[in-house]
Amino acid sequence: MTIFTIGYEGLDIDTFMSLLAAYEIEAIVDVRELPLSRKPGFSKRALANVLNISGREYIHMVTLGCPKLVRDQYRVDGDWKRYTIGFMEHLKLQKSAIANLSGLVHGMNCALLCYEADSNFCHRSMVANAVRDFCGAEIKHIKATATIKKVGTDFLSQMAFA
Repeated sequence: MTIFTIGYEGLDIDTFMSLLAAYEIEAIVDVRELPLSRKPGFSKRALANVLNISGREYIHMVTLGCPKLVRDQYRVDGDWKRYTIGFMEHLKLQKSAIANLSGLVHGMNCALLCYEADSNFCHRSMVANAVRDFCGAEIKHIKATATIKKVGTDFLSQMAFA
């Protein structure tokens, strides 16, 4: 049993969908508190539509998003340690959501979604760790290298796990 994570920073929707296909992701679990994006295709409704068309599920778990106060403080001071402490305090109160997410992971290949490309500086890693601690799931962070080659109408991505 594995829980995947993915950030869409630097990706377009086609590359993102190719990554999901390559890793056989069946459901995206959006852990953004506010699932809005300036990047085309990554706001809640648009993303849910493209996922559904491809046969994948979209699940928004708002309670696993980082609270606005924690995000706002991080924007002001850039203090990752303070951000981590703030989010972990919030996450301790989300036992039911972690249990529900763990149940999803038992039944299908799920990937936690947030914006940041680097999972080391994103709350989705903390959520994934909580799932691992709850049910023993292995964690794999999906990353795409910068090399994307166009071959006819298909895109090939060089992908790696962190």
